[in-house]
Amino acid sequence: MALNPFSSGTRLRDMIRAIRASKTAAEERAVVRRECAAIRTAISERGQEELRHRNMAKLMFIHMLGYPTHFGQMECLKLIAAAGYPEKRIGYLGLMLLLDERQEVLMLVTNSLKQDLNHSNPFIVGLALCALGNICSAEMAQDLAPEVEKLLRSRDVNTKKKAALCSVRIVRKVPDLAENFMGLAASLLKEKHHGVLISAVQLCTELCKASKDALEYLRKNCIEGLVRILRDVSNSSYAPEYDVAGISDPFLHIRVLKLMRMLGQGDADCSEYMNDILAQVATKTESNKNAGNAILYECVETIMGIEATSGLRVLAINILGRFLSNRDNNIRYVALNILMRAITVDTQAVQRHRVTILECVKDADASIRKRALELVFLLVNDTNVKPLTKELVDYLDVADPDFKEDLTAKICSITEKFSQEKLWYLDQMLKVLSLAGNHVKDDVWHALIVVISNASELQGYAVRSLYTALQAYSEQGSLLRVAVWCIGEYGEMLVNNVGMLEAEPPITVTESDAVDAVELGFNRYSADVTTRSMCLVALLKLSSRFPSMSERIKQIVAQNKENMVLELQQRSIEFGSIIQRHQSIRSSLLERMPVLDEAAYLVKRASATQATIPAYKPASGVTPGDLKLPNGVAKPAAAPLVDLLDLSSDDAPVTSTSATTTPNDFLQDLLGIGGTNLSTAGVPSASTDILMDLLSIGSSPSQNGLLDLSSPAQAEQKPVSAIPQVVSLVPEPMDLLGSLSSSASSSAGTKSSTVVPQAADLLDGLSASTSVSGLDDACPSITAFQSATLKIVFDLRKQLGKPQETTIHATFTNLTSTTYTDFIFQAAVPKFIQLRLDPASGNVVPASGKGSVTQGFNVTNSQHGQKPLAMRIRMSYKVNGEDRLEQGQVSNFPPGL
Repeated sequence: MALNPFSSGTRLRDMIRAIRASKTAAEERAVVRRECAAIRTAISERGQEELRHRNMAKLMFIHMLGYPTHFGQMECLKLIAAAGYPEKRIGYLGLMLLLDERQEVLMLVTNSLKQDLNHSNPFIVGLALCALGNICSAEMAQDLAPEVEKLLRSRDVNTKKKAALCSVRIVRKVPDLAENFMGLAASLLKEKHHGVLISAVQLCTELCKASKDALEYLRKNCIEGLVRILRDVSNSSYAPEYDVAGISDPFLHIRVLKLMRMLGQGDADCSEYMNDILAQVATKTESNKNAGNAILYECVETIMGIEATSGLRVLAINILGRFLSNRDNNIRYVALNILMRAITVDTQAVQRHRVTILECVKDADASIRKRALELVFLLVNDTNVKPLTKELVDYLDVADPDFKEDLTAKICSITEKFSQEKLWYLDQMLKVLSLAGNHVKDDVWHALIVVISNASELQGYAVRSLYTALQAYSEQGSLLRVAVWCIGEYGEMLVNNVGMLEAEPPITVTESDAVDAVELGFNRYSADVTTRSMCLVALLKLSSRFPSMSERIKQIVAQNKENMVLELQQRSIEFGSIIQRHQSIRSSLLERMPVLDEAAYLVKRASATQATIPAYKPASGVTPGDLKLPNGVAKPAAAPLVDLLDLSSDDAPVTSTSATTTPNDFLQDLLGIGGTNLSTAGVPSASTDILMDLLSIGSSPSQNGLLDLSSPAQAEQKPVSAIPQVVSLVPEPMDLLGSLSSSASSSAGTKSSTVVPQAADLLDGLSASTSVSGLDDACPSITAFQSATLKIVFDLRKQLGKPQETTIHATFTNLTSTTYTDFIFQAAVPKFIQLRLDPASGNVVPASGKGSVTQGFNVTNSQHGQKPLAMRIRMSYKVNGEDRLEQGQVSNFPPGL
């Protein structure tokens, strides 16, 4: 009688053939359901004992297909409890596949495992060890550890090997048992069989991870054995059973080297004992085979991980240098990874392979390019910065577009960090902007503009270089922004060839050419509001620099009076009004920007960068105290912060607002009244980016304190909060400053509700004699500080209706015959006082009192009438290149502040 093809007596191969013959998933599920039903029937009938192991084999195959097989777990335990080897073999295999250490039913097999571990048949012992090493739980490890310890002393090498591997699982699950295996693991290292040796080395490695006591024990008792094993396997003759590509047992090589690295780390005595054998392995191993390269890699890792001698480290780094010339991408990549760690140990040895590393930057593999670029960045120092930067900039021209962003960021970082000459810095940044300006981040070209504004001797060279580059690379966005800004600020230098350097060839640029360059950028970047806004500002400034071009500039600006972008429409209307109607104040209104505080800007930029560093990044953050200021910027001498803030009026002073804080009020910028605080509610934070502040880009009209001239309805809904004393509600476009005249001053307590029925000019009625209301008569001036070298005078003003606020105008006078450069003023106040510093008028104080530097700031005393105003000040400057520092306390403020 033929067997049912889906009865419990079906052979495993027949079931597999039936499943594979299924044409759809539904057919396969039907086959599996019928077979599972047959297996359940066979399990429940208790008949056909000889077919139990066959059913379990089929059940394991079904489990591997992803179908549920939990109903067969107890059958596994029955097979394990059987006496025969075939049943036990299938039972243990099913145990390892169908169960894991989290199953409660696993506790039922502990007794069977204990019996099988003490069985006389070594094959059954091997089955039990294999199962225990795969699914052992913590409870099972504690119960069966003594049996495994006994088996480690067995004479059978296979049993020893499996017992050692099972011990690894036990130590992982119960680290407290590590001390029971330390002596046995050390004794196994004396074996000759390579399988036992690899297992023993693995057990020793796990013991070192689990227990410090085990680590110290193995350092004392295993170093000699490991050195002997490594020497024997390195010098052994050809053995077919262990040979891999002509190298004897590379797996044992690698395991031993990893264990030696753990034992030698932080231990000089162990490291010294290993030096000779490591040098032998590093020199004798052939690198033309992959197995040899694997051994050399682990050997280098071990040398760099222990307390090796300098000569041995140089040997290891030279091996990595050979890896960099290998054709295999994986070998080059791992070499770059190790070199990035090795550079902290021996920089000079890594520097010898600089040329090869630079070639890896040009590799076709993207991963190798990025890793090599990171390594080059770590290799840069003050002596090799110029040749390395030149190589990177040269490659920038032909680099893949996907790689240009990373390459550009590294070049800019190198240039900013290591530049000692501003001219070299400008040249490199111009090259980067020309070749990859679209990949340059905003903070990079912001910093370049700050540097140019501080380098008065290079401003002419910078604007000419930028203009020349713009003719060839006008498609680079960042280049265009910097060029437009410089043309607007220094246009007359461009046309008149002012500030020519010795080796600089003269160029001929007319006023019309300069305007053409800005107009080209304005038209090219029609979708970039930031760039177009900068172009409008530059055109406005050129109308003052080049009076003959005013009419043309007015026409260009007027093209955007109906622009859909509100920012551009507003600028066009305002700037057109300035050009057409206010020629008398245009020159003073459009003077050059004041010199930006480069040191303070860099500190602020570093702080902003630190705030965005991911938490997983191991590099330490840059703080203002340890920031390296490039481009010749001098860092003021550090003074104890406690001394600066030692104010007797309060016991817990805090740091005041930084000196880089500038008001982001476009009206103040436009009128040059930075010392007067016209802004109240709705003014953005003073920590807004300094360059965006100066260019008035990136903020809405309401943030800039300007009325939206294109939306009368919006003006009806929202009052203009920038000047609440002057304008309340305006139903349609009007002259924002129409009532600011000598006869229209209003008190702080009166709000004008004048409604202007028709549109008027933005600056209509503003004359040179216009006075801004809101300030009371001035308080007496005080001499805040005076020494033999410096005098500081404070002019004080109170705001009407705000007795707690005081506006201070500081004047710094040099009393010596030597000019002060890089002048920086800092102030600190107690925590109940708020301080806001405006930018200084310059950073050079003329000698002998022939001129002065001024700076405005506002203070708000939150405890006005209860505590007097208190302040500590500090001034840093240079005299003939030498840093000077003066500080003092201002205690003579008039009462009532």
